[in-house]
Amino acid sequence: MDSQTAVSAKTASEPSTTGRLKPNSLGVLGILFFVLSAQAPLTGIAGAVPIAAGIGNGAGTPAAYLVAGAVVLLFSVGFVAMGRHVVDAGAFYTYIGKGLGRPTGSGSAGVALFAYCAIQAAMYGLYGATVSGLVEHYTGTHVAWWVWTLVTMVIVQVLGASGIEMGARILAVFVLAEFSILIVFALVTFFKGGGPEGLGVTDSFSPSAALQGAPGVALMFAIASMFGFEATAIYGEEAREPRRTVPRATYLSVAVVTGFFAFTSWMLVSAHGASRVTADAGRALESGDATGFVFAPIAAQFGGWVNDVLPVLLATSLFAGILAFHNSANRYLFSLGREGLLPHGLTTLNRRHSPWTAGLVQTVISVLLVLPFALLDKDPVLTLFSWFSGVAVLAMMLLYFLTSVSVVVFFRRSGADSRPWNTVIAPVLGALGIAGAIWLIVENFTTLIGGDRTTAIWLQLTVPAVLVLGLLAARLTNARTPDEA
Repeated sequence: MDSQTAVSAKTASEPSTTGRLKPNSLGVLGILFFVLSAQAPLTGIAGAVPIAAGIGNGAGTPAAYLVAGAVVLLFSVGFVAMGRHVVDAGAFYTYIGKGLGRPTGSGSAGVALFAYCAIQAAMYGLYGATVSGLVEHYTGTHVAWWVWTLVTMVIVQVLGASGIEMGARILAVFVLAEFSILIVFALVTFFKGGGPEGLGVTDSFSPSAALQGAPGVALMFAIASMFGFEATAIYGEEAREPRRTVPRATYLSVAVVTGFFAFTSWMLVSAHGASRVTADAGRALESGDATGFVFAPIAAQFGGWVNDVLPVLLATSLFAGILAFHNSANRYLFSLGREGLLPHGLTTLNRRHSPWTAGLVQTVISVLLVLPFALLDKDPVLTLFSWFSGVAVLAMMLLYFLTSVSVVVFFRRSGADSRPWNTVIAPVLGALGIAGAIWLIVENFTTLIGGDRTTAIWLQLTVPAVLVLGLLAARLTNARTPDEA
């Protein structure tokens, strides 16, 4: 072996500290799979639709998804415009820092990391409970939920360190599996002419249907289901031609997610019947197993075997979401280390150009978030999943709002893009829509977390508290944050 080969071999086996993620690793479809995995489609449908239909606006639930999609699409216009000028794994805090200044950018960095770690911890709770139930059902052996959660944390850490391409392939398999069965069900129901009362287009999409009952609750859960689409910008450094790939992936993600949730929820409403859907969803919620609202009509369409397959797909759906949020969070940690907000050691990359140190830290954070619930023997679904998912959605909505405002300020100040629709009109409309969503979430937060009012207030206060701590940390450490334009 000559000296040059020896040096190359050594370099390949040692961690890299160049501080740059692997470029040209992901195309539009690769990024799309990461986004769809974060959405956890089956989890979103089985978890959110029964609640939206049962205590929201009943048959008008599909319309809520269209409204939520429209709000997110308006936000995306400014988000994409900013992404053409800023390519960074930090996405949100970098964008916010560019427009609203270093302190606000630093504070939002803490909120972003908090949101991603919280939603991942929440999914770990539901995942552990789901896997524990499956194992007990098929083997008769009871193993505590937190055991499966800790084992899965190790697997996720390994996959996260194996490179972004490996993660995309794993997620593609899981996403296609859960998407396929739901889409096939929806298409079969549609082409059969719907359920006992037909397709019921006006029952689900007319203004009166959309506004019946408690539309704010339905819209809140619809917006919560959109969580994760913004990850398109996080993978900008690793995308092929990011200034073209990221915008395409963002718009495609919003369109696919909106269309999927609206169409599938519509067919579920049709399968139950518009006049009976609220009562059916209510009974499913009262039974303690809301998934029955979704699984029952699919089993009626395809046979009893579905009842064995769907719970397994629910577990893989959660796993895919967990892995996607692990990748998002560790890239945030990586970017924060690179910007000087956190220790520089977080920028260490392995030979596959994956942020393995940041990934390890993110896994430790997950353990610290999950462990108290295990030690206190709390119900992982009613507490860990419900509480953290509600907090994560509220935190992410705050980031959406700050980003929309930052987009307007950045382009007004810099003049880098003079298109009114992209840099002013759409971002302002998106900010107004998101502000309305934040109000709905705060107003209905107790319902969102499934807890009591006191718990809801304390959980809501964590979001502004994290923002303030981020602002103070930046001032105290005089850390280097994204430069203002």
